[in-house]
Amino acid sequence: MKKNSASLQGPSQRQLRVGELVRHAIADMVLRGELVDDVITKAIVTVPEVRMSPDLKIATAYLTVHDPKMEQAVIKAFAKHHGLIRREVAHRVNLKFAPEIRFRPDETLDVVAKIDALLDSPEVRRDLENPRRMIDEQDED
Repeated sequence: MKKNSASLQGPSQRQLRVGELVRHAIADMVLRGELVDDVITKAIVTVPEVRMSPDLKIATAYLTVHDPKMEQAVIKAFAKHHGLIRREVAHRVNLKFAPEIRFRPDETLDVVAKIDALLDSPEVRRDLENPRRMIDEQDED
């Protein structure tokens, strides 16, 4: 069965470049206080990444909220202002179509914490301290 080569590849240079432009536009709006919402102004929000669909019509903006208790409220507040954000992004980024913007919580730090916990486990630490033991075990199989 032939696999779609596009699904095996990462994002194109154009997707990365446009995603970064959209990220800058959204982050600039947050920084300048252009999103008038009590929830957004009370929270410390960063926009670490925006991923664009291959056709550049959908942008998924990942938000990091530094108070986990406020995360869902901030995501809802951004979703409530998506029309304003979309218009501003269209104004600031020169694209044929203004992308539909979706907001999601950034879970990168959670993944990093899980990897750190895994690397700190006794089994992994044991193998890292004695790499020859792992090679000997593989030779026995």
